[in-house]
Amino acid sequence: MDTTTFIRITFYVCSAVAAIFLVEAIYLALAAPIRRKHSINRRLKTQNDGVTGEQILLTLRAERGIFGDSLEFFGRLRRLLVQSGLRITLTRFVFMLLLMFAIVFSGMRSLTAFPLAICFAAAAVAGLLLPLQIVKFIRSRRQYAFTTQLPEALDIVVRSLRSGHPVQVAFSMVGREMQDPIGSEFGITIDEMTYGHDMTQALNNLADRVGVADLSLLVTAVGLQNKSGGNLSEVLSNLSKVLRDRFQLRRKVRSLSSEGRFSAWGLAIMPVIIAGAIFVQNPGYYLDVWDHPTFLPAMYALLGWAVIGNIIMFKMINFKY
Repeated sequence: MDTTTFIRITFYVCSAVAAIFLVEAIYLALAAPIRRKHSINRRLKTQNDGVTGEQILLTLRAERGIFGDSLEFFGRLRRLLVQSGLRITLTRFVFMLLLMFAIVFSGMRSLTAFPLAICFAAAAVAGLLLPLQIVKFIRSRRQYAFTTQLPEALDIVVRSLRSGHPVQVAFSMVGREMQDPIGSEFGITIDEMTYGHDMTQALNNLADRVGVADLSLLVTAVGLQNKSGGNLSEVLSNLSKVLRDRFQLRRKVRSLSSEGRFSAWGLAIMPVIIAGAIFVQNPGYYLDVWDHPTFLPAMYALLGWAVIGNIIMFKMINFKY
């Protein structure tokens, strides 16, 4: 592969990435504020469109590929999609992954002279691993937002209980007054209670859909109150305080580990930046020895050790709290 072909391919890839970011920026700048202006959360938006009753529950669950009472049957990939909040079914997502894999693989085979193994590995990374990592990132952002909203939601429930409302009405106020993700999730939980589930099962389904460990405390508290009675408002008030303290502890740990995370990202990105700068200034530094029998094995070994080092670094800076 000559220098001109490599530069052309690099230009096309960078242009495609820039176009994707431009479309996303336009969407975030225009579409998202308009949607927030017209509705508090997705469930209320569906209700405002004229869909009422059980159909709302079926619509929201079908959008995210939730079929049945539990997510255990559908496997880890379906659980990942549901917890990410994306309105896409498992079948469509798998089809998109395979299509992206095929496009990247065919493009590299037709436009480059890379070996079959390299084309297959690049297609697997770009068409399979990268989309999965993006979905995991979206899930993490959604779980963080849910964790941030949860103490406020519990405060709403506590105030409603102390005003004399039953538990189900208290939880429904969260679905009406709070934004997504917690608004729609609690709304789905209330709809499940309305159409056949008991409270414990509905809350367990909520914990499965969101995947936040803090919800297990809420499920346990409400389950014990249903079986043995007691002052649920006081229990939830204490739980709200505990969750706020845990959230403050997480932020403190994150701030204390910020230097290590910054160093890890710098060490992970710096080799790529240096290699790119060398190639831009002197393309022959790599291309002149590309056909040497020891060049590609050395590069594979270098990439392997870099991946191992990055995994170790990020394991050291990711704390469980």
